[in-house]
Amino acid sequence: MNEEVLVKVEGVSKKFCRNLKRSLVYGGSDIFKGFLGIEKSSDLRKEEFWAVNDVSFEVRRGECLGLIGHNGAGKSTLLKMLNGLIRPDKGRIEMKGKVSALIELGAGFSPFLTGRENVYNNGAVLGFKKHEIDAKFDDIVAFAEIGDFIDTPVQNYSSGMKVRLGFAVAAQLEPDILLVDEVLAVGDMGFVLKCFNRMDKLLQNTAMIFVSHSMPQIARMSTSLLMLEKGKQIIYSNDISEGLAEYYGRFKSEIGDYQGSHDVDLNKISLFSKGEDITNRTVVEVQYGADLTIELEVNFKRKVINPDLYIVFYDKEQRGFAEIFNFKDQVKISEAEGVMRFSSRIPELFFTQGRYSITIALKEESEVTEILFRYQSAIYFNVVGGYHGWVPVQINPTWSLTN
Repeated sequence: MNEEVLVKVEGVSKKFCRNLKRSLVYGGSDIFKGFLGIEKSSDLRKEEFWAVNDVSFEVRRGECLGLIGHNGAGKSTLLKMLNGLIRPDKGRIEMKGKVSALIELGAGFSPFLTGRENVYNNGAVLGFKKHEIDAKFDDIVAFAEIGDFIDTPVQNYSSGMKVRLGFAVAAQLEPDILLVDEVLAVGDMGFVLKCFNRMDKLLQNTAMIFVSHSMPQIARMSTSLLMLEKGKQIIYSNDISEGLAEYYGRFKSEIGDYQGSHDVDLNKISLFSKGEDITNRTVVEVQYGADLTIELEVNFKRKVINPDLYIVFYDKEQRGFAEIFNFKDQVKISEAEGVMRFSSRIPELFFTQGRYSITIALKEESEVTEILFRYQSAIYFNVVGGYHGWVPVQINPTWSLTN
């Protein structure tokens, strides 16, 4: 491991004011005090708040710091300070080498200049000579996949084209420090995968800070993790699993959307794992590879013919990826009435570490199939430990080698 520290942050804080007029007054006052040589106070004034508060970390060449936190945690503010766009109110930032940043869509591009002109402008800002940019220009255009649009004004580019060109410039010119903030979310999957392959190569000689709300992406790239919450540093660790578990554990258990008739009520849903009821814990967690039992208490207010329960698992982005629909095959019941309890046991849950929800539906199959209720995201749970991956489900086969 290269011991050269390229990014060093010590006790950095940044405050903002919620009121624009008051912010302008404070700004003018601070400038005036600066002219007089009076040190400005670090205390909060009326309507001010700490966007970033006492954050410290370092990143060496060959390392990637994953920066995570919910919206408003202070991640983008921190990146802007690292990139020199704004100055910290307290603390010290040390950056060594050439710095390239993708922290806003189209940042650094002049909309009235062509893609070609912006490539040379951006390269010059990064500290590269014209002959160095000439040598990389064809590779930049090829990577960006924008073809003849390179000589079109950037204001005519789509958001995806701007991201492709911005990343191509940053990646092909091989900076010492690369800052990436969520901009890859607007790219198509093929280009995103190409970006990650390129970042893998860059990481051999680059210090990287990577911001994303996609925990599989964070787990894939990061060698260390920094979590912010309301500007404060919550976790700074080389243990990626610990950081991600803390991140998911800070989600609230949102109440789902219930739609149904007056004929049937879902009274209760409970989760069990390793013989324990985990439903009412502060953080509902299931260990990777452990069992999971879903227990349902249903009140049938009338006689329901051929009831059929249907369960769907959704990931954090509310994409369905797994389902249970074998109720009728295993529970032989032609009609149901009154309060009844059902349970479905999964012996081993091989979900990638992350946050998931369960949606439950009940239908009646008589002369006409009728949905009696559907409870979207009825309960949330976190999977901890085990593996990180791009997709929610990890398949655990038995391998053999034959010659």
